[in-house]
Amino acid sequence: MPAQTHPAERLLNLVIALVNTAGRLTKEQIRTTVAGYADATSGDAFERMFERDKDALRELGIPILTVVGSGHSDDVGYRVDQEAYALPAIDLTAAELGVLSLAAEFWQDKSLRTDARRALSKLRAVGVAPSGADLVAGLAPRVRAAGESFGPLLDAVQARQPVSFTYRAASTGDVRDRVVEPWRLLARRGGWYVIGRDQGRDAPRSFRLSRIEGRVQAVGAPGSYEIPADLDAAAILEARSSERPRVATLALRPERASALRSRAADPASPVDLAEPDLTTDPDIVPLLAHRDLVRVPFAGVSDLADEIAGYADAVVVLAPADLRAAVLRRLRAAATLDTLDQADTLDQVDTLDQVDAGDAPGPQEEPRG
Repeated sequence: MPAQTHPAERLLNLVIALVNTAGRLTKEQIRTTVAGYADATSGDAFERMFERDKDALRELGIPILTVVGSGHSDDVGYRVDQEAYALPAIDLTAAELGVLSLAAEFWQDKSLRTDARRALSKLRAVGVAPSGADLVAGLAPRVRAAGESFGPLLDAVQARQPVSFTYRAASTGDVRDRVVEPWRLLARRGGWYVIGRDQGRDAPRSFRLSRIEGRVQAVGAPGSYEIPADLDAAAILEARSSERPRVATLALRPERASALRSRAADPASPVDLAEPDLTTDPDIVPLLAHRDLVRVPFAGVSDLADEIAGYADAVVVLAPADLRAAVLRRLRAAATLDTLDQADTLDQVDTLDQVDAGDAPGPQEEPRG
């Protein structure tokens, strides 16, 4: 007995047929010519299968038209509205393509990275010079992979469907089951967060995806809640941050680390650094001769250390000591990647971030070579 066609493959076959028909396709033509509909065991089974597929395609935004024959009102056919379905001509400037290239680098998750790169390759085919990416050179978004929970949470947001998951709190380490009505997914401070209503607390909460343990499962009906119209997801995330805002003092090479520069504190604004004026320290003054001193507000040591380590010797951490130590651990771990498996090395770094750093090291050493 031949294997049945997968529903997704049958849907794709139907789209191809309706897009490429010169006029229209009747139900009988679809049943006999489109691969997958021969699996229907009867005329009624085909009718149910086709109506289901037609509704599914329309929900996906594919404009399927019903075309009635000129001679008989019951002579009905179908085709895709080409004008509504086809994309208009794409005319990207060099700057726009550069921004899209930067956006594609944002998606490090394996499930999304391939699609992003494939889409960018197609956009580049319109003929814009690849030099457009030079306009955003030096800006590299660094966000950890979202992990397996990203897909189910994204589906839940779109369907407005409550989910349950096991969550490890950052402040206490407690592991508890949560039931959440997800509102938005947000990338901040090097990681992904889901913002939503925690049913157990009956209040808005934010959850970092990297702290979700196990699988995310749907526990309610789709459309069972509404997302607030005035939702400010960023404000909720900042309000619920468990880490006190701090300021990092960094020495940057000229024209490097643009992303850090863009977040630097306004020199005219009063900032409580809780540290002495490093610009007069005799050990620091020679280092600053060919670097720019900037102060960047931050909340999480681990997230900022990940970002700074990616700049290698372009950024030297002067303070605070725990941030400098975290960056040094990452640079030392990176130096061993030629002998250790990368995943194991990163696991070691994550483990180090969860324990006491011990004695504070001296000023950050710059990598050589």
